[in-house]
Amino acid sequence: MAFRKKFTPRKKFCRFCADSELPLDYKRPDILRDFVTERGKIIARRITGTCAKHQRRLTTEIKRARQMALMFYTTVHSTDVKKKTNL
Repeated sequence: MAFRKKFTPRKKFCRFCADSELPLDYKRPDILRDFVTERGKIIARRITGTCAKHQRRLTTEIKRARQMALMFYTTVHSTDVKKKTNL
């Protein structure tokens, strides 16, 4: 019987705590898109590894970017997704 090594996941860390130069601002949707799913939902901090302080701020900034039309609310609003039309 072969001995199997258990899988140990990598320790998650907050990107914003690790790199203080990384801006957390609604004007940078390229950074904010990493924390939003394709369908437009904000990813939970237990998955991304973001600390509680930065997750609260991240949520606020994503909502601001959506309000300013820098990010989409859902995929229906995206120009990338084509609607099916009956021909």
